[in-house]
This record gives sequence, structure tokens and C-alpha cells, in this order.
Amino acid sequence: MKVVGLTGGIGSGKSTVAEMFATLGVPIYIADVEAKHLSNTDKELKAEVVELLGERSYRDNEMDRAYVADIVFEDSQKLRQLNAIIHPRVARHFKEWKLNQKGLYCIKEAAILFENGSYKNCDAIILVTAPERIRIERVVARDNTSPDAVKRRMDNQWTESRKRELAHYLIENIDLEKTRDEVLCLHKKLLEKYRKS
Repeated sequence: MKVVGLTGGIGSGKSTVAEMFATLGVPIYIADVEAKHLSNTDKELKAEVVELLGERSYRDNEMDRAYVADIVFEDSQKLRQLNAIIHPRVARHFKEWKLNQKGLYCIKEAAILFENGSYKNCDAIILVTAPERIRIERVVARDNTSPDAVKRRMDNQWTESRKRELAHYLIENIDLEKTRDEVLCLHKKLLEKYRKS
């Protein structure tokens, strides 16, 4: 089974695009969801996070995401260290998940597919894009946060131009109907490509 990476900057609409592929019967692995699950259930991982960021990183046995975000988005070294704890476990979990899927290809959706190097294990990459202004508006509305906080998170991700250089396919996600058409068209293209290989 081929692995197609799906990524895009914060607020680009990766999850929306992933859902569209899911309705076409494509198996979807949402790395951020699995990372959250593992950070709340893997005892060793929790212990390493507490050692790195302190006892306050967990509240009622769940990661205090706001507290953790406040630390790591202000300290790039801490962010790298946190990613080094979580991402190898997510990669292992993905490999196990993939063994139980059917189809010509699956999608691995990850916000930092490029930043953590996991794009190297994908057969193709789809980059979801949208103008920065729209992305900021979406995240402010979704997370009830400030534009400045969104910008800080954006600063910790690769620039869109850098991502474009490594992406095989682009989906511009501004108008949902157009996005749906692009997804359907790309799905057909991928099926045709992977049937031949």
C-alpha cells in the first residue's frame, strides 16, 4: 500500500481535505489525533514529557495542551525535544495501523510532515494551501485565540514556499466545492498511478 502524505500550514484545512478523501473510501491516519491519544495513554511518554516540561504538563491524567503550547512555541529547543519524544512513537503506531488497511493507498495527515522528516517515508505528498489571512481567521475562530498566538505557531512551521518545493500535488482550499472537485480529481489520478505500479 502506498503512503500519501497530506500536510499544510495551520488553518489551511488539512482535516477538511482528509475527510473528503475518507468519503471516497481512502484509509486516513490523522497523526495529530494519534499523537494526542499516545501522549495521554503511553506511560513512558508521559514520564518523559513531565521530565522535560514539568508536572504541570499533565492535569487529571491528560496533557495540558495550552500549558505545553505556551512553553514550546516560545522555545524552539523544547519543541524539538518534545517532538523527539512523541514522533517516533507516532511513526511506530502508523506502521502497525497501515498493516490493517486495504486499498491502493492510504493518507497520513500530519501538520509537521516536513519538519519532522516523516515526508521521506511517503510515496507522494499533497500540500493543502490557503492565503495566510484566511488561515489566521480560521484558527482564531476555531481555537478562540489571538492572531498573534496563531502567528507564533506559524513561525514554528516551514514556510509555504519551502513546502511547495517538496510537494507533489497542491490543493488550494478556499472554496469548499472547488476543493471537493480537486480531491476527487486527485483521487482518480492516484488510483490510476498506483494501479500501474
